[in-house]
Parts: sequence; structure tokens; C-alpha cells
Amino acid sequence: MAICPAGHTSSSNDYCDTCGLPIEQGQAPAAAPQPSAPEGAQCPNCHTVNAPDALFCEACGYDFTTGTLPRTAVEPSSVEPSPAELVESPEVEDSQVEPTAPVELAETTAPDEPDEASAPAVEPVETPAAPADPDEALDAPDDTPAPDQPWEAPAAPDPSPGPLPPHAGRLLHPQPTSVDWVAEVWIDPDWYATQGSSDALPSAGLPEVVPLRSASALIGRVSVSRNIHPDIDCDPDTGVSRRHAQISTDGTRWWIEDLESANGTFIGSPAGPLPTDPIGRGRVEFAPDQRIYVGGWTRIVIRAATDDEREAFTV
Repeated sequence: MAICPAGHTSSSNDYCDTCGLPIEQGQAPAAAPQPSAPEGAQCPNCHTVNAPDALFCEACGYDFTTGTLPRTAVEPSSVEPSPAELVESPEVEDSQVEPTAPVELAETTAPDEPDEASAPAVEPVETPAAPADPDEALDAPDDTPAPDQPWEAPAAPDPSPGPLPPHAGRLLHPQPTSVDWVAEVWIDPDWYATQGSSDALPSAGLPEVVPLRSASALIGRVSVSRNIHPDIDCDPDTGVSRRHAQISTDGTRWWIEDLESANGTFIGSPAGPLPTDPIGRGRVEFAPDQRIYVGGWTRIVIRAATDDEREAFTV
């Protein structure tokens, strides 16, 4: 094998089989050719050399099997990456990214440091200077005291809010209200004996006198959790319900209504045997001298207040 001046190997010794140049005589035979790596497929779209067994072009995506062009046939060299892509890509050096103008944020001011531009301008108070010319004193305002008269302070405004409405006096200074009726709460041993209560009977003493300040009064026991504060409190008689009964009046007649109590409400006469049947549902009229029995030992009598009681309970 001979080698031509262009470096081709030729089986002919006079002219090169590849380029046709004359082979110089005495040219050393070419060494045995070394097997070269198989040449890959060149993309007809972007001319990129791919692997011999590639199905798609690695640069532009050209399909070697069907000959289909990529969806957007744009040469890679004609597309310049955006600054955001250069920043996100770890392969691009910082020097290749052009600095962009910083985004101007709206200036904010701290709550305790108001903006001077937005704050209302405060005009300084000017103190009038003494006139240098004596004639200027004649043009002074009317509120400036004359030199020969003592200065008087301006009259303060009247602090009174004006006339009050007709009902304001009653609200600010309520008139005393008298108590015309009272309720006597007794501990009745005879009623306790008929009820068979398991609680011990308290010592019977003087009755508790309760003023009736309104046309309606609740009989029961106090319950802080349920916000129940009866007008006639029957503690410590546990046989009385929290909301046991309600009494009402129109100023002359009286009614009582049982509020679905556990042990019922009974009405008895001033003299005679104890009642055995509770009152029915709804309001039942009773006379002020009649006796109301509730719980295990409680007896209530509604009566007119005495003069001393009216004076003591008047507020």
C-alpha cells in the first residue's frame, strides 16, 4: 500500500485511488489501517451528528425513523436564553448573567414614624411682636386690652348641657317606692310531719318577712349556674324546686301558678286541716290570708305590709 501526498492510502503505486495525486516514488507503504469507530447519523435538520442507533436527534428532535421535523424547527444557535434561565441553570456562570434593574418596592413607613409628605402640615403659632411704632398700637385687635384698662379673661363656656327631658329627673333621681305587700316565710312542723322528708327539720322561729316590690314574684331556690334568683328564696328546703311557683297580682286580686315543680304547690285555709291535693295547671286565684305550702316544711303567707315595714323597705 502506498500513501499519496494528501495522506490517502492507495493500492496503486502511481496515482492515488482516492484523490488522483501522483504518488512519489520511494514512498513508504502505509501502515495497516486501524479500524475506526462507526460514524453516527447526521441530522438533516440541524446537522448534528448523533449516535449510530439514535432514533431522534438529540439537538432538535428530528425523527430519523419517519423523517418528521420537530414541532418548532429553530436552530439552537439562534435562540438566546433569557436572564431568568441563565440564573436557574447551574451550568451558567454568574458573569454571563446581565444584571437587571432592581424592582422598586413601595416605600413603607413604620407605624410610629409617619411620612412627612402625608402628615398634615402643622403651622407654627406666631406670637405677635410688640409694635415698634407707637402708632401701630392703635391698630391692635379688639381683644387686646387697652394700656389703661385691666385685662379680663374671656368668659368660659357654659358647661351645662341644656334643659333635661321631662323623664330625666326620674332616671337620675328615682323617687322612693313604697312596699305595700310582704310575704311571710315560715317553717311549719305540722307540714313537715305530713311530707315525710328525709332532711332534718330546722328550728322553727320567727318568720322571714320578704318585701314584694313588683306585681310578680318567683318562689324557689337560688341556682347560680342556671342564673335563678327567686324573689321568695326557700333555702334550705330541698323539697322546693329551683323554679317552683309564680305569684302575681293586679293590686287587688292574687294568683299563683305551679311551674311544674317536683313536689307540687298546695293552698290551705287560714284555719283548718292541711291541704292534701296540689293545685292544678294554670293560674289559681287565692286570698291574701290563705296559706301556701311548698317543699318539706315551707309555709308562705301573703299579707299587707305594716307602717314600720313600709318605712324599713322603702328605697
